[in-house]
Amino acid sequence: MRAIEWLGFAFGLLLVAATAASALETTIVPRGTRSGLTPAVLRLVNLPIRLLASGIHNYERRDAMLAYASSAYLVATLVVWLVLFLLGFALMLWPSSANLGDALRTAGSSMFTLGFAVPRGTVSTGVVYLAALTGLILVALQIAYLPVLYAAYNRRETLVTMLEGLAGTPGWGPEILLRSASIDNLDGLSDMYERWMQWAADVSESHSAYIVLMYFRSPSARRSWVISLLSILDAAAMHLALCPITVPGPARNLMRVGYLAFRQLSDTLDHPVPADPSPDDDITLTREEFIEAAERAREGGMQFEREPDAAWVHFKGWRVNYEEAAFALAATLDGVPALWSGPRL
Repeated sequence: MRAIEWLGFAFGLLLVAATAASALETTIVPRGTRSGLTPAVLRLVNLPIRLLASGIHNYERRDAMLAYASSAYLVATLVVWLVLFLLGFALMLWPSSANLGDALRTAGSSMFTLGFAVPRGTVSTGVVYLAALTGLILVALQIAYLPVLYAAYNRRETLVTMLEGLAGTPGWGPEILLRSASIDNLDGLSDMYERWMQWAADVSESHSAYIVLMYFRSPSARRSWVISLLSILDAAAMHLALCPITVPGPARNLMRVGYLAFRQLSDTLDHPVPADPSPDDDITLTREEFIEAAERAREGGMQFEREPDAAWVHFKGWRVNYEEAAFALAATLDGVPALWSGPRL
């Protein structure tokens, strides 16, 4: 019996160490790993919510249900950490307790009463106080973790909301060019491209590190950060294809940063895409759809330096870099249905 208890002690020590590593990796040293405890919790929480939501055909109602996935994950992660720590410390206390049940009571009392549990017999005082300290630190880490998430979320949503005035709701790339041309403000897109380049870099870094942020949905069901990034990239790609001389310089920088962001985030959600697609590769969007959208922009007052039929191959060469990744993210996260955004699951 004593051998089993000490094996339990060893397993408990490993369990406490592994859980501590998970908590630190998630809250202090995020690396965006696709394997491990917290990504598994995220998948387990998201799966039943997605299954329930899949039976709801009204998108607004489905979006409202999916909005609970991120908050459920945060609560579930804290609960899982607490349970694993409780079990780990109980196993460590087992050799010096009357039985495993007594060890569980001592560990639980220590974690949730800050170490004021009174050991029985030869219970290790060091383990008791370590359990108490762990419970306190874990709750403190979670409290500090939430402001980091919501700060990144607010930065993301501010620009998404601002884009609504030009891209429409839900967003569509050609609409940005049409509305800008109609108010003679195509040159003003330079600042927008610059800001979205910075936004893409920020979202790429924060959302790959804190994966749960990707599941944080916009306050409005008709907005989506995925669709917004797709819209601004499509607008920049069309601008580059149709007006290669007068297009603002930041458009090219945005394209590079934007499609790399899409690829990194898609890969983080286990949807890897080709790292270097050929401009000759096929895309889902058709030539006819592109030409029709370009003609709408022309009707809005946009003047072309290259006719849409000739510009198609250039637009296709840009879009092939991000279309597959954008479609994967939109489908996985159930982004709002929008033009040029691909099918949904």
